[in-house]
Amino acid sequence: MKHFKIATLLLLAIVTFPLLSAEKSILESKLRTAAANGDIATLVKLLDVDHVDINARNKVGITALMQAAEEGQIKAVGELLTRGANVNERSENGETALTSAAENGESVITAMLLERGADLYARTRAGWNALMIAAKYGLTDMVDQLLFKGADIRSADKHGKTAAILAAEGDHTDVVKMLLKAGAQVNCRDDNKTTLLMIAADKDYPNLAKLLISHHASLDMQDNDGATALIWAASAGHEDIAKLLLEAGANPDVQDNDGMTALMEAAANGDT
Repeated sequence: MKHFKIATLLLLAIVTFPLLSAEKSILESKLRTAAANGDIATLVKLLDVDHVDINARNKVGITALMQAAEEGQIKAVGELLTRGANVNERSENGETALTSAAENGESVITAMLLERGADLYARTRAGWNALMIAAKYGLTDMVDQLLFKGADIRSADKHGKTAAILAAEGDHTDVVKMLLKAGAQVNCRDDNKTTLLMIAADKDYPNLAKLLISHHASLDMQDNDGATALIWAASAGHEDIAKLLLEAGANPDVQDNDGMTALMEAAANGDT
């Protein structure tokens, strides 16, 4: 008889467990939705359910805190932090609540997360930390906030790109200026040995080029192909940038790995 009762209990558990698990999953999905929408009443109600995990992740590893941070839901972030949400939980792509807040320029939420111990140096799978993300998107206020908190300006992603390089690629001259003032190297290079000045020359960013020249950027550094900023400008047909570089003292006789000078590149592209 005792064995029969045990078997009955076990069968009941086998039937009940999947149902409870499914219910838990549904409630946790609703929790993330409430956080993203800033629906505090629903959020609180769900957090009061015993078996709901505040740090539950969706299929790509996103938590309620990450969603609230991304959507700029300050009250939801506050409630989740008060209830003990893990501030440094990571998604499958390595994103954290802080990187999500940084990407969207959410300064108040960024401050809240840092106060609760968010890792300022945490990186996404691409190798980007919060500062790199803010720099990439030209978010000057966010960059300023993160620099004040001690963000590492010399960290590089998996391609060797620093915050300054990422900012330069988007022509975010004000951000580059802030980073240089904070100690970023004006001659920093990525894995291809591309410099900030080469980026400005290639993409035709005259204001950025002027800033870099004023900070004494090296004019004749060469990338992995032996090209200088002047060769980049000549190859792309950017006359104004080439003029800036020449006036600053760039050497027009430097040859790349194929023996091409800036003049040869200009001629080859019909710009002589």
